[in-house]
Amino acid sequence: MEQVAFIRMKDGDQQDYDLLLAHERAFAKGAANRILESLTELENSLSGYRISRLDHSLQSASRAERDGADIDWIISALLHDIGDTFAPYNHSEYAAAVLQPFVREQCHWVIRRHGEFQLFYCGQYVGADPNTRERHRGHPYFDDCAEFCERWDQSSFDPDYSHYPLEHFADRVRMVFARKPYDPAVIRPGEREPLVTTN
Repeated sequence: MEQVAFIRMKDGDQQDYDLLLAHERAFAKGAANRILESLTELENSLSGYRISRLDHSLQSASRAERDGADIDWIISALLHDIGDTFAPYNHSEYAAAVLQPFVREQCHWVIRRHGEFQLFYCGQYVGADPNTRERHRGHPYFDDCAEFCERWDQSSFDPDYSHYPLEHFADRVRMVFARKPYDPAVIRPGEREPLVTTN
């Protein structure tokens, strides 16, 4: 395999960095498949719940789809806890960082803060302030995050809920991660889309 000539970045030249850029672009094209593989690892992640973390993610995304949510919401719901494996103390920020270049700003903001909003349901039992989310009160996406948690996150721990399998979402994951990173037409700063469009 062709490699750069340098052993220190400051010694690289245009040819070296052109080579690396080509490799990085090729590698980035495989991100969706690596993400799907990472999701399967949630099957053996954090225990104690009545369902696996993968089932929780699939339930969340299935609820989003059944509510008529758009692709950004559905994929954000699917990936919202992908950080549980590698970042158990800041899983929201981890998931948000993965999604940020490819989804609407609204969805990124909600995923980044959903862990704080989830404390509304359990904070008093885990030594945290249930009203932590109040620090964000007044933000344009506050209600979206509260609704995300109420409809799709906190309610998706049900062993009797019938959710779609991971393969059902795979093409949409690939579609989202094939977008041009940070495309203003996708990020749409300040714009909102409803979580629910069905009755």
